[in-house]
Amino acid sequence: MVEVFERSVVEGRRFDVVGIGNAIVDVITHADDGFLAENGLAKGAMTLIDAEQAEHLYGLMGAGIESSGGSAANTIAGLAALGGRGAFVGKVRNDQLGGIFRHDIGAMGVAFDSAAATEGPPTARCLVFVTPDAQRTMQTFLGVSAGLGPDDIDEEVIAQGAVTYLEGYLWDPPPAKAAFQKAARLAHKHGNMVALTLSDPFCVDRHRLDFLDLVEGHVDVLFANEAEISALYQTDDFDTALQQVAGHCQVAALTRSEKGAVIISGEEVHVIDAVPVAEVVDTTGAGDLFAAGFLFGLTQGRNLHDCGRLGAVCAAEVISHYGARPETDLTKLVAPVLG
Repeated sequence: MVEVFERSVVEGRRFDVVGIGNAIVDVITHADDGFLAENGLAKGAMTLIDAEQAEHLYGLMGAGIESSGGSAANTIAGLAALGGRGAFVGKVRNDQLGGIFRHDIGAMGVAFDSAAATEGPPTARCLVFVTPDAQRTMQTFLGVSAGLGPDDIDEEVIAQGAVTYLEGYLWDPPPAKAAFQKAARLAHKHGNMVALTLSDPFCVDRHRLDFLDLVEGHVDVLFANEAEISALYQTDDFDTALQQVAGHCQVAALTRSEKGAVIISGEEVHVIDAVPVAEVVDTTGAGDLFAAGFLFGLTQGRNLHDCGRLGAVCAAEVISHYGARPETDLTKLVAPVLG
């Protein structure tokens, strides 16, 4: 069983969680399955695209909503909405979308001190196509965010975060992978925890052996959904994947959509019910906000069951509307859990 944080330890840090990830602006629009098939888009997945593809697909999109995104950034924004102390590390350009990203995350109360690049590719954007079943299909142009490298990782910032939270998507660009590894080493050097989200089953397929090594030897808290954890252990059976991961990391928080979540730490297992919502509008950010609630609870010294319940409440809020950032006062929603 993982030792939950003593508040005195967390309060000795400037940040509860430091998130490192791709700084992305989402452009969200409606689409149907026919549109996805016609354009060769893998439904429900995140696919990396180049600048030419991004321009082409953007031209085909209907009216869209622009909203700052990025997996780890969404989690840190959710943490801040709960009253947690968060910082984010990522790269943007000095362009319009870069300004939108910086404004939005700063307005959430998140420290974002990464300097804007003055040359090179533009700020990353993710074209999100939401089908009537609320599934989101993401086409991501990483732009300047792919240039995140070891030099962007400030040891002082990592030392001041009780948890360093990393997104699996960082394993795609080589410089970001090196930044990922440096941050994890520094976090453990300073006695802090490392958390990882697997991000996407296709991402897991691309980097399975590396992720298995990370989970077993370098990650304290793992976040994954049912498809991702099954992909990691190459099984169609969730229970089989659950048994495998139980022996490979301190804590695994595994989400299962409407089936809720399972939190496992050694012999300790908690089954968390999903929080009902009137209508599932858009599943974008559900896993990100679950992680936000869970990490908030963990750094508040809550037990793992409460951490899972906090995650479920936050995930339910974000799937009830478009976009991956909370629109309701999360502190009021989680008050019954915190007591």
